[in-house]
Amino acid sequence: MSSVQAEFDEIAKKLAENPKLADGLPNEKKLEIYSLFKQGSIGDVNTDRPGMLDLKGKAKWDAWNARKGTSQEDAQKAYIELVTDLLA
Repeated sequence: MSSVQAEFDEIAKKLAENPKLADGLPNEKKLEIYSLFKQGSIGDVNTDRPGMLDLKGKAKWDAWNARKGTSQEDAQKAYIELVTDLLA
């Protein structure tokens, strides 16, 4: 496991243990965190876009899909930087 991967996993765990950190954030920032996490952990979108009535699911899918082509390591680094700023 690379040091970036280990740090990514550690930061993701900290955020999961402190969900209230994201409560006051604007939706755009939450979508940025979500999309970086998904791109960093899975890579490019691998599911179909949710249906028209699932507005939240579509917003999340669109945010993740916008990261298409970004390497997992680059997404992990951006996620680490963003969430570290939130935790500080």
